[in-house]
Amino acid sequence: MPSPLVEHWTLDPSVVFLNHGSFGACPRAVLEAQTEWRARMERQPVQFLWRDLPDLLDAAREKLADFLKADPDDLVFVANATAGVNAVVRSLHLSPGDELLTTDHDYNACRNVLAEAATRAGAKVVVAKVPFPLRDETQIIEAILSAVTPRTRLAMIDHITSPTALVFPITKIIRALEAHGIDTLVDGAHAPGAVPLHLGLLRPAYYTGNLHKWVCAPKGAAFLWARPDRQDALRPAIVSHGENTRRPGRSPFHDRFDWPGTLDPTAWLSVPAAIQWGGSLFPGGWEELRDRNRHLASSARALLAGRLNQTLPCPNELLASMATLLLPTALQQPPLDAGRFDPIQVRLHAEHGVEAPVVRWGEPKRRYVRFSAQAYNCTEDYRTLGEAILRLSNGQHPR
Repeated sequence: MPSPLVEHWTLDPSVVFLNHGSFGACPRAVLEAQTEWRARMERQPVQFLWRDLPDLLDAAREKLADFLKADPDDLVFVANATAGVNAVVRSLHLSPGDELLTTDHDYNACRNVLAEAATRAGAKVVVAKVPFPLRDETQIIEAILSAVTPRTRLAMIDHITSPTALVFPITKIIRALEAHGIDTLVDGAHAPGAVPLHLGLLRPAYYTGNLHKWVCAPKGAAFLWARPDRQDALRPAIVSHGENTRRPGRSPFHDRFDWPGTLDPTAWLSVPAAIQWGGSLFPGGWEELRDRNRHLASSARALLAGRLNQTLPCPNELLASMATLLLPTALQQPPLDAGRFDPIQVRLHAEHGVEAPVVRWGEPKRRYVRFSAQAYNCTEDYRTLGEAILRLSNGQHPR
């Protein structure tokens, strides 16, 4: 029996969708709000983009700041978390021999940003090896701190890792790195809407997060938060009019990021609608939605681990709205490094109608399945995934 909440989305009913973590899925109500914004923009493009947009962005930023428990002065909208990472890393003034720290659980696109900046400056990317499976959060902290050196300039740390779905103890990591005089850039691509956020207390040097994933805003909605003492040096990935054209009552930080050129800003303007909608889905608001998804992800992992005869790779305390499990030995055959999409992931979708990413991770590389839990999912979805994996591992073809 599908979740009755699936009616709020436009998802294809023929597909068991367990990959909310990649791009999210925007509910009907939020899509309708975006359509209204687009209609208003196209009725009077100049009025909307030149005259109205600054105040509209300020209003949307206020709502987002309330959600993130942050000061709106410290927030700007960006297209995605990768754009936020680009803005921070490419604003650094690196010297030969400087080090940029990350972990082996990071996101490839963001690792590429570090690598490009390091290559240009003659600097170095240092990768902390965080064990997986792991027994507790102390192994994460110890692995990161063991990679710190006197040359470490910045640490880019995921809040929730993409390949392994681990919730890193980000507050403890930030404070530990601060004690060594190191700024932290938190890649929070998966965090907003999946875990509680209080950026005013967290206070890293920088935090970037997607809103199109667990907040269910339209694609193209994300944010960058910067501590006040780091804002003057920041430049967006796209330098535009705001670099030398000031607006009364706005900071240089907002001026530089608010107008990256002609674009469709309706995803940003729809963020308040997404926040309001997600908070109204259950009586307990966002807290109940987050807890419901976390419990579903944990129970789904236990169900699949039993069905596939796999051990749990981390405690439930390190999970949010996603989880990963090692695939059976029969599905660990090479090639493990060919193609953008793993052949097992392709077959899950093509032969069994299940959309779930298969991640190739670790040294040597092994195949993991990552599955998401959103309000439209139910336990039966994970049973379907388990049966599909078993059929593939047994060499069976679809009925």
